[in-house]
Amino acid sequence: MQQVDGSAVRLKTEADEPGWEVDPDDDWGVAVVATVGRQLKLRREAVGMRAADFGETVGYGEDMVYKIEAGKRIPRPEYLDKADEVLTAGGLLAAMKEDVKKVRYPKKVRDLAQLEAKAVEIGVYECNSINGLLQTPEHARALFEAAQPAYSQDDVERMVAARVARQSVFGREPAPAINFVLEEAPLRRQVGGTMVWRRQLERLLDVGRLRTVTLQVMPTNTDAHPGLDGRIELLKFPDGTAVGRSDGAFNGRPASDPRQLRVLELRYGTIRAQALPPRESLAFIEQLLGET
Repeated sequence: MQQVDGSAVRLKTEADEPGWEVDPDDDWGVAVVATVGRQLKLRREAVGMRAADFGETVGYGEDMVYKIEAGKRIPRPEYLDKADEVLTAGGLLAAMKEDVKKVRYPKKVRDLAQLEAKAVEIGVYECNSINGLLQTPEHARALFEAAQPAYSQDDVERMVAARVARQSVFGREPAPAINFVLEEAPLRRQVGGTMVWRRQLERLLDVGRLRTVTLQVMPTNTDAHPGLDGRIELLKFPDGTAVGRSDGAFNGRPASDPRQLRVLELRYGTIRAQALPPRESLAFIEQLLGET
């Protein structure tokens, strides 16, 4: 407890900071957090401040300070800002926020986000759910919480943050051209309850109206199409290269060989041709909203 104006203020502990553990299988992330922790410890010791006193100043318990300095916990951006100020680091500690921010996201999500950040064109067909780039935080959280075996709440919050962070692709300049095809059935599934579902549909309408986005719905009452084996994703880059992946082709592995890419592009093009046109798709989503 810290005393402020005669009142006790509880210092933050691990229970207050879910989702900031270090993934032991993420070598780069482990190295970043260890380096940041070491710098924090060196700065604190250089000014002659005890861990307990430092913790009280920044609002964290002594145990949390030691764990961050040992590289066992990922420090929040505001922790680094306060540490920089308290330890008079001249911006050196605060400058580590960007790398630390990336560490919080799972490695496979970071890799995907890096590819999406470079792509000039993104094409996605999703068969069983709403694509992660389109999900609201509440919708994503409900999906993660429904997983079996269950994720810890820390892992859920970490994955939700990573999924939302990927959506920065819509604000890129210049923005990539993004095409989505979603099946009707997942749009009707009220994941997270009625209000979460309605907000998710509203999110689809907002994104679908962006000039750089094309959103199409594949009606359930339609003929068989090449996407019934699973999702398809295609990313094209400024240098003319591309990478794609499909659950139903090449054992689900990423493909960059031109012959394999032609197969995925053919399948994706056929799917888009069978789906509702963009204007009719948005009208369909609006109709779903009006049914509640």
